[in-house]
Amino acid sequence: MTTNVINHVFELRTQKGVTQEELADAVGVTRQTIIAIEKGNYTPSVLLAINIAQFFESSVEKIFVVK
Repeated sequence: MTTNVINHVFELRTQKGVTQEELADAVGVTRQTIIAIEKGNYTPSVLLAINIAQFFESSVEKIFVVK
């Protein structure tokens, strides 16, 4: 069974008006990591998912959805 994780990082980031670089700096990763997350090519660690959720003042469950 394959588990897919859908995320809403791109939508939240553009709604908030921040660049990939700004988000990356805020959560302590590279811009390339943010690109990979937004494209669905990389599932972040639990710690990174929490940091992203805190940045957007949201919950991990609202940003990252298991399908």
